[in-house]
Amino acid sequence: MASAATEVVPPAADLGRVHVMGIAGSGMSALARILLARGVAVTGCESRESATVAQLRELGAEIRIGHALEHLDGTDTLVYTTAIDPENFELVAGRERGLRVLRRATALAAMIAGHRCVAIAGTHGKTTTTSLLTTAALAAGLDPSFAIGANLAGTGTNGQAGGGELFLVEADESDGSFLLLWPEIAVLTNVEADHLESHGDLEGVFRAFEQFVDRIAEGGRLFYCADDAGARRIAGYARGRGVRVIGYGTGPEADIRVSDIRELPDAVEFTVHRPGRTPTDVRVGSLVGRHMALNATAALAVAEELGVPAEQAVAGWRNFGGVQRRFEFHGEAAGVRVYDDYAHHPTEVAAQLAAARGVLAGTGRLIAIFQPGTYSRTQTFAAEFGEAMALADIAVVMDIFPARERPIPGVTGELIAREIPLPAGQVVYEPDWHAVAARVAALARPGDLLLTMGIGDVHLLCADLLTELAELAARGGPEASA
Repeated sequence: MASAATEVVPPAADLGRVHVMGIAGSGMSALARILLARGVAVTGCESRESATVAQLRELGAEIRIGHALEHLDGTDTLVYTTAIDPENFELVAGRERGLRVLRRATALAAMIAGHRCVAIAGTHGKTTTTSLLTTAALAAGLDPSFAIGANLAGTGTNGQAGGGELFLVEADESDGSFLLLWPEIAVLTNVEADHLESHGDLEGVFRAFEQFVDRIAEGGRLFYCADDAGARRIAGYARGRGVRVIGYGTGPEADIRVSDIRELPDAVEFTVHRPGRTPTDVRVGSLVGRHMALNATAALAVAEELGVPAEQAVAGWRNFGGVQRRFEFHGEAAGVRVYDDYAHHPTEVAAQLAAARGVLAGTGRLIAIFQPGTYSRTQTFAAEFGEAMALADIAVVMDIFPARERPIPGVTGELIAREIPLPAGQVVYEPDWHAVAARVAALARPGDLLLTMGIGDVHLLCADLLTELAELAARGGPEASA
């Protein structure tokens, strides 16, 4: 990751006309919104029309569908993500033409320069924590700039160029992008083995987070989850570097302690204890699961550090609308509820299934539909994914969403399906994306909860699932085929 740490970030004024590849992606669309708000001329390309494409056009972006060399005409800077195939002809042509070619993270870092940066990092929970902190800052009238990996349900946006001095950013460790930031305040939600295609092994992951800590400004602070062994290790490193560290968690060793966590179908409630302060009772709407109390506590701690009164943050969260693709409810048909989540790591899959089982499924069955993301992650964590999926009553595994990767011989979603310790008939491997909705609808019955999970396009199945369930009900009800 040293190359990321030493990558040159150009001044924002030097970017000129910017072409954004994959402009509707979660990270790219946030960047595009900020560029447009700062008066930068933006063009972009995307694989298909979408609501995000339409929104960005309304903001002034010129967007075309598909790739073409003429997209580069008049372009000064070409922005891409590491999800783009490095041999993509548009990307190759940009380099051949001598354009300034930047990763998304580098262009974003150019936008952050000159602001007080607050960076939220960790293997899991970054998006929710950043979203909650952003909501608190907006409620307090701080008018921050922000870049989040998903849309806030309340605002419908994932990025803003605010008028205040703060820039709140979800810091991505997957390809070392967070090593382009210079945070004044950093949050570390947890550290686990992931993105080993970039980091090599768990020790490589720790080295990257140590480099991230090295970039915290002098006099800066690191808030870390004291419940997580990986975060504790990095906090120890930070102490040795003279960084002020503040731990939050459920244990007595935490500086900021969480207690009385109550998981509800439509919220999470808990109490936060700080030294010398009256305990604060918190309710965050639309979040499901015990782990969300820790994410919200991190956001509360940082919000207070930024001068936001706890009561303002808590008031802003009471009707929190949630985050896109984080336990997002898509609808109900034939008595079957359909949710979607971005869970793509075994720890995340297990946490979301446990939460669904605990507060949402009720007496109905939990049917999990998982689309593995990347061949390397599937190969590395097949057994762990299998164990996590066993928390469902019926586990459906799709084929792999490749993202940026080339296929690995013998690595398919079936590797995970074979590792799920459920009885025959309760494990389904369906490699045909278009066959999943009908197959799952035929298994479902009234009272069941369906949860799609993964980083890819699995969320697009939610509408198809609801349609199939409704059509099946019209022919006699899902239970007729269960």
